[in-house]
Amino acid sequence: MDNRSEVREFLMSRRAKLSPEQAGLAAGGNRRVPGLRRAEVAMLADVSVEYYGKLERGAIAGASAAVLDAISDALQLDDAERSHLLDLARAADGIPTSGRARRKAGTTQAARPSLLWAVESITTGIAVVSNAQTDVLATNALGRAFYSGIIGDGGRTPNLARFQFLDPASREFYPDWDLFAEMCVANMRAAAGRDPHNRALQDLVGELSTRSDTFRTLWGAHNVRTHGAGTKRFRHPIVGELTLVYEEFAITADPGTRMLIYTAEPGSASAERLVLLASWEAEHPAQAATT
Repeated sequence: MDNRSEVREFLMSRRAKLSPEQAGLAAGGNRRVPGLRRAEVAMLADVSVEYYGKLERGAIAGASAAVLDAISDALQLDDAERSHLLDLARAADGIPTSGRARRKAGTTQAARPSLLWAVESITTGIAVVSNAQTDVLATNALGRAFYSGIIGDGGRTPNLARFQFLDPASREFYPDWDLFAEMCVANMRAAAGRDPHNRALQDLVGELSTRSDTFRTLWGAHNVRTHGAGTKRFRHPIVGELTLVYEEFAITADPGTRMLIYTAEPGSASAERLVLLASWEAEHPAQAATT
């Protein structure tokens, strides 16, 4: 992924999304571009038009933190977008954000035994460990039952993004499929900014861009986000509709790796269905791993 192109497309896309009215400016007439003009962003950020134009052409190396903050304020970037711009600037300066050496293409590191033990110790919620390219590295027993359609019967490492965009079953599993698709791509875009030398992620983006028109369109939007916490709806083939809350935890021993834990509100119908799913998994452990 070319850093200059990433910076250029990101800044242009953010500028196009912000109307003069949102920025507190008079719209005026004869506007030939969507959103703000470069000169308007420069004025709001208190930098010269020439300097902002240089940044938007991708020449962000050496930009100070104060300038990046001013640009972020002018474009009204949210926290995820601000972090993404800083990651792109660090990459342009040659400063690694992940603390890791560059990886070879196509490598997926297996989860450590101690991490597997920790994941298995979670018994009443769904736990899944994945990396930046959304490979499923580990799940607990309830997670294997929950993600049975994604994990499959072995072979290729299960991948959440491939399931989302290439498997028709995902549209049944995710009732809010369009929202999930946007979230998936925005998380991947943010991960690419944090670790621009992740060749496995680059290869996945190339594959999905070739095979999915929807992915290609969403990737081109340059939207970014982080998981953090929230609520998602699922439609599971065994227990039906589930509304689950999730919390994301960074695995600090393996930078770029995260654990998501899904739980249900106590006493809710979804909580009862999770108990049913756990009972089903206990009775059919082999089937949960290969369904």
